[in-house]
Amino acid sequence: MSALVETVFPRRLGRPFRWLVSASWTSNIGDGIAIAAGPLLVASQTDSAFLVALAAMLERLPWLVFGLWAGVLADRLDRRAVVVVANLVRAVVIALLVGFIATGSVSIAVVLVAMFLWGTAEVFADTTQQTLLPMLVEPKDLGTGNQRLQAGFLTANQFVGPPVGAFLFAAGMVWPFVVQVVAVALAVVLVSRVRLPDVEPRAERTHVRQDMAEGFRWIWHHKPVRTLALVILTFNVTWAAPGAILVKYALDHLHMSEVQYGLLTTAGAVGGILGTVAYGWLERHVALATLMRICLTLEVLYHAAFALASTAWVALLIMGVFGVYAFVWGTLSTTVRQRAVPREFQGRVGSIYMICVFGGIALGQLLGGVIAEHWGLVAPWWFACAGAGLTLALVWRSLTNIAHAGAVHEA
Repeated sequence: MSALVETVFPRRLGRPFRWLVSASWTSNIGDGIAIAAGPLLVASQTDSAFLVALAAMLERLPWLVFGLWAGVLADRLDRRAVVVVANLVRAVVIALLVGFIATGSVSIAVVLVAMFLWGTAEVFADTTQQTLLPMLVEPKDLGTGNQRLQAGFLTANQFVGPPVGAFLFAAGMVWPFVVQVVAVALAVVLVSRVRLPDVEPRAERTHVRQDMAEGFRWIWHHKPVRTLALVILTFNVTWAAPGAILVKYALDHLHMSEVQYGLLTTAGAVGGILGTVAYGWLERHVALATLMRICLTLEVLYHAAFALASTAWVALLIMGVFGVYAFVWGTLSTTVRQRAVPREFQGRVGSIYMICVFGGIALGQLLGGVIAEHWGLVAPWWFACAGAGLTLALVWRSLTNIAHAGAVHEA
């Protein structure tokens, strides 16, 4: 058992790292349960497709509204305290929702308000929590640390949580949210055990808008980090365009059954676990710039493969490969950014990256719907392939500088 613990939580990374990973894994169990239980709760309260879509949007909208504020707070305040308070707010919101469900007074309006408040608290919790790892481990160990966090996200959030959430919802509408409250509360206890290194307080007080502008200026004047942000924005636009119509593409174009469509997510999660397990070996044996080029090239081929696919089993295979490289890329890009960004800018730069992620997804979903409506269900995949391919060609040479952007900061 001790050997297993040492493999998962290397002693050199320290006890605070173990508390952080444990808190992240526990929180992801609750979030994974909500992935299935949340939409089921919405569907139980309304037959309106618009309200169902609105609920999904309200959970993501806070990233665009409050993302920059969350980044500023993460760089101004005690980061552990921000994570604890934000997660406590999440627990309170879900506990109130549990009360409405248990008393039979829940309604679609209550659910929509709860999802917006939950999403808002999540912005502050997640933005700040991603700044903790660079404070706890050496830059050379950031890849290992992010690999462990990604493994927990994949296993708890994507693989285990959703089926457990659906099972608990079938047993009783209130149960998945009771378990979610318990998971978030336990995560609060675990993260409160994290001891961060002492940080000198800021010498002068500045306005929030000034802090935001400093974050943007830092990214603008740091070419590798700026280019990486633009790559993430563009590739999320191209990824989300066909992703927005994936269900119709699978059912109407590939003639997959509902069960087979559900297995697409499972195939991606299985591939993601393989990619996460392999990441340590890849980081040690493959140059980071080469690894980035491989991942982004596979993304271009992923879109082309789906555009050409004609059977369900091919789609499942493609999604499995997607899971492998997508989670290698997620771990790698996060590690590269964290190595390059100074501690005092981690919150603001991280929040700008999250805005690029969710802003790109929102724009891509809109484009995908329009393109599919006018040119058919395959057209968004060719749009994504062309857009991703062009972007990759433009940044191909820059990826060397991006991969080693942290060298100057470490020196």
